[in-house]
Amino acid sequence: MSDTTRSRIIEEIAGSIDIPDSAYEKAESRYKDLGEWFGRKEAHCHHFDPHIYAQGSFRFGTVICPVHPEGEYDLDMGCRLRVGVTKATHTQQQLKELVGADLEDYRAARGIKEEMEKKHRCWRLKYADALKFHMDTVPSIPETANRRLLIQEAIIRTGAPAVLARLVADTTGAITDDRMWNYQIIDDTWRLSNSEGFAHWFESRMKLARVLLENRALEAKAAKVDDLPTYRWKSPLQRCVQILKRHRDIMFDDDWEGRPASIIITTLAARAYQGEADIAEALDRILSTMRTLVNPTAPRVPNPVNPAEDFGDRWNDPASRQHKHEEKFWRWLRQAQIDFQTVGKERNVGLIVEAARNKFGATLSAKDLSAKLGIGPIGGLLKPAAVPAGLSFPNKPLVPEKPAGFA
Repeated sequence: MSDTTRSRIIEEIAGSIDIPDSAYEKAESRYKDLGEWFGRKEAHCHHFDPHIYAQGSFRFGTVICPVHPEGEYDLDMGCRLRVGVTKATHTQQQLKELVGADLEDYRAARGIKEEMEKKHRCWRLKYADALKFHMDTVPSIPETANRRLLIQEAIIRTGAPAVLARLVADTTGAITDDRMWNYQIIDDTWRLSNSEGFAHWFESRMKLARVLLENRALEAKAAKVDDLPTYRWKSPLQRCVQILKRHRDIMFDDDWEGRPASIIITTLAARAYQGEADIAEALDRILSTMRTLVNPTAPRVPNPVNPAEDFGDRWNDPASRQHKHEEKFWRWLRQAQIDFQTVGKERNVGLIVEAARNKFGATLSAKDLSAKLGIGPIGGLLKPAAVPAGLSFPNKPLVPEKPAGFA
């Protein structure tokens, strides 16, 4: 099968698990509405210059449809109070309660019936409208200038351009976490977080496909790609992250707690990506390079915007040992390599449709796919052919718990 055909198949699968632009727009309207609420003069946080921003997959443009119809979307938000609140003036608990007071007023004003839920790091609001999602809002304050400078220097040491290092380090914040020993006391050792900086870094990786993104902007009649919402970039990197996350979700549908973390998949995929404009080439590079980007010692998967932080910290955490997170990551990676190779080589449209359904939860039309690819019968729906000996698409892994050669 030609590379063009492989790319078209992968694009079709990615497109079938993507969410419509209207869903992104709905989410965007939510956080803009929340930002306006926090900006009111009557708001508890008004005098502290609140900044509301999206984070996570909605910010990156890598959201995928839930595997099950009853599933919800996660809309991750940040609420940063930029002046007047410091580690010397407030405890983490006081900051969280301050932000929570405005969120509770917002819940009542917008008629959200379900009670607000207090999570370890955030407040959760659940919407009961056509687009089922919950909104998690993490309170934070800016990290100190000295700490941001140290992080900037650490990022530069990883080989990142100084301009990018400065941009992402400047958005480093300190967040609340009620599991911390100092949650209720004045203390300067808060947890760090930098979701905005990570988004800038992820965008810089997407921009390696400069010509393709310039064409995206041209098609949308925008002066430059930065004028478009990130979800409209539809870059090969975004598509690869979406399809890898969905493959993970299907493979670990009965082991949600043990599945490889989205932030690890997103980080390693972005680091492996080198600007390929073709999605099949991008996916090949990512899957073949991922294992080389995991360090043998901590930090195993460094946070690119805070290199001392380890996204793989649960791999060796005694409290998480029963979930075998590292073992399952390697098992997933090997299975993904096998499955994408198989789909890429298959020429029977019926088997491609079957693989898309079993491995990615993607619903493709055999008739439409046959017409688009120019292979197999074009008139009428194809009846899936019998699976040849040695070729199958089971829902469970084909490989041992841990591939040989992986520690």
